[in-house]
Amino acid sequence: MPSASSNIFTDIPEHIPEELFASILKRDNVYIERIVSKGHITPAGQWYDQAWDEWVILLHGKATIVYEQDQQIVQLTAGDYLLLPAHTRHRIEWTSPETNTVWLAVHLKA
Repeated sequence: MPSASSNIFTDIPEHIPEELFASILKRDNVYIERIVSKGHITPAGQWYDQAWDEWVILLHGKATIVYEQDQQIVQLTAGDYLLLPAHTRHRIEWTSPETNTVWLAVHLKA
């Protein structure tokens, strides 16, 4: 039997002291999650370095990602997406403090 439908923009609290992570789908090699940021960034000096590919799309809000290797800055607005290949060290440099930044992240494990 099919599961009931849900909405990616529901169940987001007014005040978000830390980034909000919600699991949407988990399978052996695929994990899909919603991430909500509101002024949250990666702590100074910290870089994400994942052992798997991650595809992300920004559904609402604005964000800036920086890649460690070449310090390339990528500014994202609603509708923008990108692939972060495994071991591509990156950080979230900025998210809008005025509005929720809603991400959909698809983690692809080999």
